[in-house]
Formats: sequence, structure tokens, C-alpha cells
Amino acid sequence: MKTEFEFELPHGYVDAQEKTHRRGTMRLATAADEILPARDPRVQSNPAYLSVVILARVITRIGDVNNLNTQIIENLFAADFAYLQDFYNRINESGKTTIDVVCPGCGKRFEADPSPGEP
Repeated sequence: MKTEFEFELPHGYVDAQEKTHRRGTMRLATAADEILPARDPRVQSNPAYLSVVILARVITRIGDVNNLNTQIIENLFAADFAYLQDFYNRINESGKTTIDVVCPGCGKRFEADPSPGEP
């Protein structure tokens, strides 16, 4: 069973040295990853912060950054944060990174990778 998935951010995380990190990995979430963040005082005072805490727990790497925390997630561009939320949902609901699509012209069904790819 595959438990870790690679991703590529649309813009990338820019670290303190102004290096951009776009490729990373995310592991499947455990029950604890979804339950324990509810105890976090930041989540209790602002439920929208739940996604930040969960992503900091399940992202194992972004570029050269291996020790992710909520501050790194907070400093992502909004498009990257939204991409990671969607990626999290895809891998935890279906166990795959692709989405099922239908060609509007011919009606053929196929899988597509919604990753942003190279700039």
C-alpha cells in the first residue's frame, strides 16, 4: 500500500534565504492527524486553523525542508495552500493523486494529474 505521495506546488515555499522549494511529499493521514489538532489552542480559537495544523503534520518534505511546522504552512502562498488542501483530500479519499475527468468533446473518461507541472 502506498502511504507517501509526491507533489509539486504551483508557486513554491520561499525560505529565509529566498530559495524556492516546489517539490515535496505528503503521507496519508492517520486518525490522530485528524483528531489531535482539535486540542490545539490555535484551532480552538480559530477553527479555520485546523487545516494548517493537519498539513504541518502530514507533509514530510518540501524541497530541502524536512522539519515542517505550522509557521512554514502559514507562509505558503494562498494558491499553494489551496493546492495542498486539495491534494490532502485526494490522497486520503481515493489513495491516488489523479482525478477522474471526462472529455467534453468525445465523452471519453480518463485520469488526469492536476499538478501544476513546470512553470
